[in-house]
Amino acid sequence: MARIELHDLGKRYPASKDRGCWALRHATLTAAQGELLVLVGPSGAGKTTLLRLLAGLEEPTEGTITLDGRPMNGVPPGDRDIAMVFQNSALYPHLTVSENIGLGLRLRKVPKAQIELRVREAAALLGLEGCLDRRPAALSGGERQRVAIGRALVRQPAVFLFDEPLSNLDTPRRLQMRAEILRLHDRLGATMIYVTHDQGDAQAMGDRLVVLNQGVIQQTAAPLALYHQPANLFVAGFIGSPPMNVFRGIINAKEGSLWLQSEAAAKNGTPAIFLQLPQELTKPLERFAGKAVFCGIRAEQVACVPQTVPAGQGGMGIVERTEPAGADTCLRLRLGEEGRDQIMARVPVNSRWEREEAVFFRIDPRQACFFDPATGDNILHAESCHAICLSLFRPFC
Repeated sequence: MARIELHDLGKRYPASKDRGCWALRHATLTAAQGELLVLVGPSGAGKTTLLRLLAGLEEPTEGTITLDGRPMNGVPPGDRDIAMVFQNSALYPHLTVSENIGLGLRLRKVPKAQIELRVREAAALLGLEGCLDRRPAALSGGERQRVAIGRALVRQPAVFLFDEPLSNLDTPRRLQMRAEILRLHDRLGATMIYVTHDQGDAQAMGDRLVVLNQGVIQQTAAPLALYHQPANLFVAGFIGSPPMNVFRGIINAKEGSLWLQSEAAAKNGTPAIFLQLPQELTKPLERFAGKAVFCGIRAEQVACVPQTVPAGQGGMGIVERTEPAGADTCLRLRLGEEGRDQIMARVPVNSRWEREEAVFFRIDPRQACFFDPATGDNILHAESCHAICLSLFRPFC
């Protein structure tokens, strides 16, 4: 097990004589000993670049990398005690499974008896005992990926790096391999950093998730914290299936309370969504009174009901279409007559709603997120972080 620390790490690729492209910028991050840390984000977010910097396949333009307190900048890949599993299994077709797994050890002049022992141990751990004499062409996609993991495993490294190892597998094999990697992590207790663009895999696997976009870390948190309290609009839209509903509204102060009304209006001119905000939200949101904010709510937190809801507790939408999703159904609701604003509601699979039918729904503002339209930041997340910082540093003031 090892502890990895990145401080202000960045990588810039030259694009022309006087311009460059930053693939990663100001990345500061710590992976604890034995942690399974997942890097997630869209294509081009900087995930693989960060992994290659850790492995020593690229040198950083700025910042530092340390492994258990030892600086890694400038250290060759072979001396970093790090093993990497790539998206493509990259097996040698003329070698058997046993030879592919043990190749790295043979290149390091490890004694033959020790190589055979480690190969057998890795094969038993990965369920490859019956495949050791086969060549890659005789293996399934999942088996080939397990061989690639075994090749990293026999090195007994301090850190495992996985670069989208499941992206070439179909869904059943991907789920199986996902479970095997988690089981492997539990048995070894090793530090692992796993890269994926699939936020479903990320949420299922990671002790913590690191969300990147355009080379910048957006948020680092446990999966549920990331899901319920995204740091900004990008995270809210990227994490979750369907993504978080976000609509624009105006906050008004009235009779000692704050009220949120959507900009989208129903046919009679009333707001499509009208919410009375609880007292605990008054302080963080009072500076936005008379101004616009973005309100975010998850689909399962939009409770559809057959009758009108009391004023200040929800709103009304028109069913644009239904989307069956196995155990439940997603309703896509149009807010207002123009249809520019929509929200998704998750309802039981036996619910019956017709297209163009009016649907009333309740929303609990305590479950909502509020985003600053100027910065995209989560207003309540920023307030809680500020409060935590004050509590930490107040004894030193």
